[in-house]
Amino acid sequence: MTYILALDQGTSSSRSIVFDARGQVVAMAQRELTQHYPQPGWVEHDADEIWESQLATAREALVRAGLQARDIAAIGIANQRETTLLWDRRTGRPLHRAIVWQDRRGEPLCAQLREHGHAEAIRHSTGLVIDSYFSATKLRWLLDHVNGAHVAAARGELAFGTVDSWLIWKLTGGRVHATDVSNASRTMLYDIRHNTWDPALLALLHVPDSVLPQVLPSSQVFGECDVEWLGGAIPIAGVAGDQQAALFGQACFDAGLVKNTYGTGCFMLMHTGGRFENSTHGLITTAAAQLGRGGASQPQYALEGSVFIGGAVVQWLRDGLQAIRSSSEVQALAESVPDAGGVTFVPAFTGLGAPYWDANARGAIVGLSRGSTAAHITRAALESIAFQSTALLRAMASDALAAGGTAPRELRVDGGACVNDLLMQFQADLLGIPVVRPRVTETTALGAAGLAGLATGVWQGQDELAALWREERRFEPTLTPAQAAERMGAWEAAVRQARAA
Repeated sequence: MTYILALDQGTSSSRSIVFDARGQVVAMAQRELTQHYPQPGWVEHDADEIWESQLATAREALVRAGLQARDIAAIGIANQRETTLLWDRRTGRPLHRAIVWQDRRGEPLCAQLREHGHAEAIRHSTGLVIDSYFSATKLRWLLDHVNGAHVAAARGELAFGTVDSWLIWKLTGGRVHATDVSNASRTMLYDIRHNTWDPALLALLHVPDSVLPQVLPSSQVFGECDVEWLGGAIPIAGVAGDQQAALFGQACFDAGLVKNTYGTGCFMLMHTGGRFENSTHGLITTAAAQLGRGGASQPQYALEGSVFIGGAVVQWLRDGLQAIRSSSEVQALAESVPDAGGVTFVPAFTGLGAPYWDANARGAIVGLSRGSTAAHITRAALESIAFQSTALLRAMASDALAAGGTAPRELRVDGGACVNDLLMQFQADLLGIPVVRPRVTETTALGAAGLAGLATGVWQGQDELAALWREERRFEPTLTPAQAAERMGAWEAAVRQARAA
């Protein structure tokens, strides 16, 4: 049997998963990633720790599976997107810690870009709104604040990349500096209509093109892993940003299919096929995973909405409020009360993402009374994940209908928090459509594996991959539309308070 090794480098951990040709998990290894918070609003990762933890889990997964490099047909990479790295091409040493997608230090520059009227041009080219979430202002900060970086970059001595580029560089011993279209589309420097770096945006942000990686389709051989790392020269054949990888892993290959990943943040994507569609409801247009030679190499797009604080609110309950000792306790504590007791929690710790896009919003807990307990706050925290995701799907449905399409008929879910039945049921109640959880919830890694397997002949086409997708549980809505609207009304009222804080 042929196997694929998927590297799933996320915000909170590095994981490696071995899949067989049936799309089943054979073995897995995981290591947590240290979070660095130099000052409020700043979030960093150690670039060397990203690499070392990812390599360690890859080796461990192969040992657990009882496999060697010769058994692995290909490596697929899925990665936390927008997180920005800059390193020396000669030594391979990072110039600074990686600036994580959650980091807000680029907001002053974003404000300048908005004030100077660049929003429409950036949206037209990249599909994105101006926000420090994306890589461009993080890269500009590094060039401005690392001593000598601008000069070194101008000389061609530096390499910029998102996490996928960093891992490819390390795996290939510095021979390959590349990314895929889905990750490039998250930089706010890439023209997704024409599949090329945008020279006007590079000039606007004073980014020399010498630092940029080559952009390739998501399913294609990028290069070979050095023998020293895993014991063999395994082709790296599939690369995608984690959310586009999850869209692919959920077999959402056709326009109108929607998935939501419940991770540190929540990320909802609706495939729109080959159509570039601008949202009128605060969503962004992004590149979906694109197949290489022998496949549908034309551009593929998706509408996306991002919730900055999803599962991270559970970490805050544990580490900040200390309401629970471990994340596994959250469902039991939330279920110890019949409802949130009128409490609404808006976890805008790093501002609000789509469809609000308010970098200045701050977290708020409203509706507290003398009878409120840690259990009520915990339940409200869980519900906040569903409320934010419902706002996203409603925006997507409005955009789809305006474009002559149809509203989504179901939501496919994945990510760590999708195992929480209470959360999934409440999500279905608010949406008024079924929420469907697959048997294999590791869809981010599965998507990376699928892309790598298509490029190396493990699977012959997307139809073969779609046949591997299986439903585990379907959550049907139990609230009436009027009840769901009432709950959403309370949420929107709380959001207004958070935005006014």
